[in-house]
Amino acid sequence: MTAEAAFLKTEKLGVRFGGLEAVKNADIGLARGEILSIIGPNGAGKTTLINLLTGFLRPTTGRVFFRGEDITGKEPHQVARRGIVRSFQKNELFRRCTAEQNVLIGAHLRSGGQHGAARTLEALFTSRGTPRAAVEAAREALETVGLGPRAGWPAASLPHGDQRLLGIAVALAAGPELLLLDEPVGGMTAAEAERVMALMTKIRERGITIGLVEHNMNFVMSVSDRIVVLDHGEVIAQGKPAEIQANPRVIEAYLGKW
Repeated sequence: MTAEAAFLKTEKLGVRFGGLEAVKNADIGLARGEILSIIGPNGAGKTTLINLLTGFLRPTTGRVFFRGEDITGKEPHQVARRGIVRSFQKNELFRRCTAEQNVLIGAHLRSGGQHGAARTLEALFTSRGTPRAAVEAAREALETVGLGPRAGWPAASLPHGDQRLLGIAVALAAGPELLLLDEPVGGMTAAEAERVMALMTKIRERGITIGLVEHNMNFVMSVSDRIVVLDHGEVIAQGKPAEIQANPRVIEAYLGKW
């Protein structure tokens, strides 16, 4: 992918923890409007790469560019304000709060709130009330992922698949241009994963570019425009799904275990 075509790109991106190179010399790019999947064995550096792109880790080497701007070393809230928003591998939810409250809190924190959950709760749910625009954005996000009827349910009462969808709704309510999803169908049934496949199409139709880390190869091969393969922190292949499936190095490192 040329630099001109890249919506987000990295140049020689890497991070070292002591003597371990968790990600090394990663050159990847996302075009606006595409769905890019990042795959690889456990410990390959996939989530670490997402953390580098979103400011949760600072790189040891290399640069990250978004819409032509160098965002290397920016704090997570600064990255989110520029339009890159992520979900997390685990269901990081306020379990006693409702689905709608989770979206309001999470979207506030991810889009720039720096005061922590306690002060965010106080600001959003005191007598001053919650801004109508924020409530409307939260409800729209919940409807998008199919949780509108469960907006008032406590997060803890939602089944696992719906909790994963709630995490996506939180990210959507922050208004991303680039949505990064860490194992969006992890632990889901085949039927639940199919719902998320349809959701990916719906999100892209809203003009949002998607990058995702996922182990479910049926899901990856069905939704992806392109795939990046990591092994021991190194990018070993990039290409369309059919190209990745036929790549001998990828088969040896990963797909042979599928």
